[in-house]
Amino acid sequence: MEKASYKSGFVSIVGRPNVGKSTLLNRLVGQKIAIMSDKSQTTRNKIQGIATTDTEQIVFIDTPGIHKPKHRLGDFMVETALSTFNEVDVVMFLVNVTEKRGPGDNYIIEKLKHVDSPVFLVLNKIDQVHPDELLPIIEDYRNQLEFSEIVPISAKDGNNVEHLVKTIRTYLPLGPQFYPEDQVTDHPEYFIASELIREKVLERTREEIPHSIAVVIESMQRNENDKVEVRAVINVERKSQKGIIIGKQGKMIKEIGIHARRDIEKLLGDKIYLELFVKVQNNWRDKQTNLKEFGYNKEDY
Repeated sequence: MEKASYKSGFVSIVGRPNVGKSTLLNRLVGQKIAIMSDKSQTTRNKIQGIATTDTEQIVFIDTPGIHKPKHRLGDFMVETALSTFNEVDVVMFLVNVTEKRGPGDNYIIEKLKHVDSPVFLVLNKIDQVHPDELLPIIEDYRNQLEFSEIVPISAKDGNNVEHLVKTIRTYLPLGPQFYPEDQVTDHPEYFIASELIREKVLERTREEIPHSIAVVIESMQRNENDKVEVRAVINVERKSQKGIIIGKQGKMIKEIGIHARRDIEKLLGDKIYLELFVKVQNNWRDKQTNLKEFGYNKEDY
């Protein structure tokens, strides 16, 4: 039975690509559930992170960076982010204070003008600028939209994040605990495992390759040696990309596998055997059948 004063609610994290949304989500839930990279457009799906205390449960939704789409995958990512705007109790608009407000921010602000939920302006990466530089940035954004709250933070260092959470609490309605207290995400383990593998590819590749890969977990089951066998396919768009992922004498894919296995073992709390394969799926980002097969399905959102 829930306490009469218990609060619960949903909070979306929106913003341009690469402003630190996934870093903030991991900080808020206290462990890694969203992959991080210095490559833009790293997050492709909505990632839900759950933070539970004795007094409230907050479900944070990390969304893909809102950008100008160049293919169907991009359309899916932007629509996924925008779909959260009127489904939550609070919208957090995350901006990078080391970059000037640009067309991407302005596009998001125009969309936020039609949102009924409270909108927070969250200024990230304050550890990288002098405090005197913050006031003009705040004034600039305040002139574009009347925000319910303005909170400067550093998602990386955790600076002022607790204050952000306390502020969010004041906007949450009374409600039930939606998830068990030890659950930190509503995504199945195979989804997080596929994302961790993709992160290892992102860390080791550049140019077009990071955007051209999709990882699919084909199976995850315990074998007779009590190890969890994970079989995963890294899909690429061109044969040349396959060669890069495999690497000379298989060095690259072996390295990806070693580092991904460590993270998946932390996720599962179990020993695993990871088997990686690479397949070429020509122009999969523009093919609806491939998008659906790889988990980018509009009907899910």
